Amino acid sequence: MPAETLTFRTLSGSAMDRRPIDLRAVVIAVWTSRDPTGRDLRVAEMEALGIPRPPSTPQFRRISTHRLTSADAIEVVGAESSGEVEVVLVRDVRGLWVGVGSDHTDRRMERSEPHVAKQMCDKPIAPDLWAFDDVADHWDALILRSWIVEHGETRLYQEGSVAAILPPGELMRAFAGREDLPEGTALYCGTFAAIGGIRPSSRFAYELFDPQRERRIVHAYDVVALPAGI
Repeated sequence: MPAETLTFRTLSGSAMDRRPIDLRAVVIAVWTSRDPTGRDLRVAEMEALGIPRPPSTPQFRRISTHRLTSADAIEVVGAESSGEVEVVLVRDVRGLWVGVGSDHTDRRMERSEPHVAKQMCDKPIAPDLWAFDDVADHWDALILRSWIVEHGETRLYQEGSVAAILPPGELMRAFAGREDLPEGTALYCGTFAAIGGIRPSSRFAYELFDPQRERRIVHAYDVVALPAGI
């Protein structure tokens, strides 16, 4: 099975390390709102873009491992793609880690072929990971935020607690049949509605903030739109 090797800075307790992790599976969880209200808002947001309501939730979509990147820029086709901040769970031989990434997606393709749409764009991930055990006891306190550039200004695009998203154990159980992931797996855990609706931007910045430990993982990338034709 093809693998993508990315180098992460890992923090477990007070021990920081830097090492490569071989990832053999990248999985995008979708429709993961924990409460019916949040799920309905997310469905309405997608339906406004012409994306049909799912038959059941949550759902999981596999993408190529080579789509995973920590680069500070990605290339997309056309102008109808956008990012979404998500917690990312990463499993390696040492255990389970927590990071943050962007499920950048081609929205035009998502209207007709949602599985293909996920495969169309690179999936940025911040190059830092925390040990899952360090945040498990206050998981719902973690905060996700993202920002876009609009009319020359940086604007808050998403903000909310991970308590709005299904708990990690439930997501892993739904995907893998147990409260853990197969070694070499990265699982994007889903997101919540954008402030003002989904829309593209030439730059996308995002963070995972832990208010209890007063620390954060941050990352950003530029979006380079390639012409659809020559």
